[in-house]
Amino acid sequence: YIVGNGSNLLVSDKGYEGVIIQIYKQMNQVKVEGAQIHAQAGALLSMIAKRALDAELTGFEFAAGIPGTLGGACVMNAGAYGGEMKDVLKSGSEMKNVLVDAVLLTKDGAVIRRTGEELELGYRTSVIAKKGYIVLEAVLELQKGEKEKIQAVMDDLKERRVTKQPLEYPSAGSTFKRPEGYFAGKLIQDAGLRGFQVGGAQVSEKHCGFVINKDQATASDVMNLMNQVSDKVYEEFGVRLQPEVKRLGEF
Repeated sequence: YIVGNGSNLLVSDKGYEGVIIQIYKQMNQVKVEGAQIHAQAGALLSMIAKRALDAELTGFEFAAGIPGTLGGACVMNAGAYGGEMKDVLKSGSEMKNVLVDAVLLTKDGAVIRRTGEELELGYRTSVIAKKGYIVLEAVLELQKGEKEKIQAVMDDLKERRVTKQPLEYPSAGSTFKRPEGYFAGKLIQDAGLRGFQVGGAQVSEKHCGFVINKDQATASDVMNLMNQVSDKVYEEFGVRLQPEVKRLGEF
């Protein structure tokens, strides 16, 4: 199993029977060339955003607070606050602010390069995830901007995160995918589940879209809570919530 920073993983209480390869600090080089950023898969999004800021490049501010690596972000088309990876991956020869090229490793060991369009980036999905490719590196296409304005946007997004998300507790980030036409957190709140707890796991009182480890929660606590929340929301509104958190191991 390939892991980046592990920020959206829920690992079984039984552990994982297999080999885990972490693509992280040993593959985290970042290089700025004009308006493009070439980065290896293990580079943290926050580090890439900092390099973009230093180079006065705009378009990647949304990713500054996402606690993951570039590889994982490409796999799931990570996004926040109106921006997502497909907006900044370079699109072949057309400079139109689309996710750029990615260098991938196939299951057969072949190294291939795909353009942003070929990655089929959708809401929390991609051809990388569907075909089990491993991201090695990617090229981001940004635009020249003003350092002060870029910093202001990053500061604003950071403030919104701190005030609205339960960053003071461990979590695997946003727990459920956004159902079409709805917001998962709003559905959970409207179902009366704010603060709902199973064992040490709790629906955050600060933001109902997050399941937090309130008090020594086990992975089973988190999973049981997620299942009960999903059932209750379906019962109330006829909408089935799908997990955004990835599960690893036996549940």
